[in-house]
Amino acid sequence: MPVETVIERIAAMLRAGTIRRVRQTLLATSLAQGALVAWRVSPEKLDAAFDYMFRDDPFSGHVVIRTADPATPGASYRLWTTLKVPQGYSLRKHAEFLQRQVGADHFRLMPAMKLFALGVGHVRRRGIEIGSRAEVPAEPIDTTIVELGDREWRVLTALKREFALEEIVRDLWRERASEAGIDLQEFYEAARGLNKRGVIGRFSTFLEHVKKTAGDERVTRYNALFHWAVPKGRELDAGREVGRHHIVTHAYWREGGEEFHNVNVMAVAHGLDKDVVLAHKAAIDTHLREAGIDFGYTNVFWGGRSEIKPSEISPLAYREFCKKHGLDPDAMREEPG
Repeated sequence: MPVETVIERIAAMLRAGTIRRVRQTLLATSLAQGALVAWRVSPEKLDAAFDYMFRDDPFSGHVVIRTADPATPGASYRLWTTLKVPQGYSLRKHAEFLQRQVGADHFRLMPAMKLFALGVGHVRRRGIEIGSRAEVPAEPIDTTIVELGDREWRVLTALKREFALEEIVRDLWRERASEAGIDLQEFYEAARGLNKRGVIGRFSTFLEHVKKTAGDERVTRYNALFHWAVPKGRELDAGREVGRHHIVTHAYWREGGEEFHNVNVMAVAHGLDKDVVLAHKAAIDTHLREAGIDFGYTNVFWGGRSEIKPSEISPLAYREFCKKHGLDPDAMREEPG
């Protein structure tokens, strides 16, 4: 298609709400410490806590209220968020600050030890055959942090900010180079350098996949977080087998602890039909056992109310946030060990 047609249609979908945002994604797992966080919040505080995490904490990304059978270990942890803090700052200290702000009773931090699948694509997953998987196991992705200099952070900050409607033009990056305080060619060179260092993801249009779009349709309806407790020492094997399934959008090794019956492999899948999502889960269970990986416990946490936003990862933004909330930025830093 002509470039002008693509620009026109993307702008129209953004205006209508079919596309939620347009932005250059980053491989944030390489840029900031992160974790999945489960929060135990009393029912009367749950909605207010959700709103605070979504509206007032720039470092919380996915914010979801989940449900499971009341007898399920961890069922009292209804609020789930992803949390990232910039390099050098403490995830636990920031979570303790959030705990005070929302009045949570307890929280569980679950950093990713390894990633096995990381992506979306809900539309193309609609017709996937039950149990469909890649021919080879998924390759584990490390969560090693890449350190950047001030100039690289300036370029990265300009790169990652989502595009407003009026910014959807053919020459996307000229204004962003000006924002970073460098000329366009220098901006391109710095961006290429960041790409070589493995911190640049896809340039993406994000569909509104939970709320109804302008056509009164949903891209997906059910959001399921799968849990498995596999034997210690088999986490990598299990993650690679789970991650090869095409229905899975995210798969990772995280330690759930006693609160969640010591689960250590998790995955996320979406779908329009709950029974179909469960059928995919059953197929993964069968495949794990066929691969010689037994699991002593498994469960599903279903997503309800949810919002998604990019997590802020700039150290400068974190210092400004601390000052705004009466926190000493130095006191929020990580401590040895």
